[in-house]
Amino acid sequence: MNAKYIGKLKRSSLMLTLMLAACWLSAAEPVKDFTLKPATSGADFKLSEQKGKFVILHFLLKTECPICLKHTREYISQGKELPNAAQIFIKPDAEGEIQQWSAKISQDLLKNHPIYRDPEATLAKTMGVPDGYKFHGQVVHFPALILINPKGEELFRYIGKNNGDRYPFGQLKAKIEQSSKQ
Repeated sequence: MNAKYIGKLKRSSLMLTLMLAACWLSAAEPVKDFTLKPATSGADFKLSEQKGKFVILHFLLKTECPICLKHTREYISQGKELPNAAQIFIKPDAEGEIQQWSAKISQDLLKNHPIYRDPEATLAKTMGVPDGYKFHGQVVHFPALILINPKGEELFRYIGKNNGDRYPFGQLKAKIEQSSKQ
């Protein structure tokens, strides 16, 4: 064997070892259980009660965010295309602020999709959603979507770069459909 071939073989072997180690290290761990209180009508949300379903956590921005309103309306409206998924919309605002904000969403849509409170963005911080983004004169966490699989493990996350950067519904639907087949 020539030295070039042996060098390539060693590099390939090292790459394969690193890839396998990365897969092992990234093995999905269950997301810690948490409970959220609704700011609009509805019952508390408890993650552990959702086993067997996909859970989509939508971390919305603090403050009056029109893009959050649009995003929430669109995802709720299209959500019937995700029969085995619970969509959870989360805002770090005070209850009164969330109620005022959510008054701009059809009550029919909100009936089955309450907006939940995450006081001081505690859950967002626990889930590793970064903050430091300035919006409407306040420092807020970045908009984020976290997908949890039916076993309760984080499957995917998308952190937006600004208030308009949101994960498209069609891509989320495809990701859930692909994961359901595995």
